[in-house]
Amino acid sequence: MKKILLASFAIIAMSVAVNAQGGFRLGIKGGLNLNQIEGVSFNNGFNFGYHLGGFAEIDFTKKFGIQPEVLWNQSNTQVSAEFATLYPSITNPNTLNQEVVLNYLSIPLLLRYNLGSMFSIVAGPQFGILMNKNQNLLQNGQKAFSEGDFSAVAGLQVNLKALRLYGRYNIGMKNINQIDQKDKWTSQQIQLGVGLRL
Repeated sequence: MKKILLASFAIIAMSVAVNAQGGFRLGIKGGLNLNQIEGVSFNNGFNFGYHLGGFAEIDFTKKFGIQPEVLWNQSNTQVSAEFATLYPSITNPNTLNQEVVLNYLSIPLLLRYNLGSMFSIVAGPQFGILMNKNQNLLQNGQKAFSEGDFSAVAGLQVNLKALRLYGRYNIGMKNINQIDQKDKWTSQQIQLGVGLRL
């Protein structure tokens, strides 16, 4: 499934690039994540992570284009005391306040609207493939988190020749709790980063 999704993304991106009238550019990017998982099983507050990857800018006109990306995206959070209340049969003493690190292969497919030559607004869906299952969270090794996530992304980008400065807000649209339906887990993420057009 993962290979099919990635292959489909690559084919779509290349097809659009070939047909794009305004231009095609590639770049690399990276930055800071502030993330949390909403749900009583996890502590409130944002935790630090990072993201690294590449992007393409495909322009249809001077105003409109798309910006597909592939990112290694880390999300961190901490288990709350409520986890033990909701899931006593699968909780061990080391679970409480345990840090949970989730590494995703994220694929944002963003529509870009250029406000002149310096600023761009980006928005669109983001598909995430969980690369680690964090099996140490549960005593019996049960997989707690869904293999995929789906988010909505909106942000602002500053374009300084080849340099890109950006800030984004990603909100999860899918319940990533794979244990049961007692507690809904959804992701939130603020991204701040720098990109370099090649």
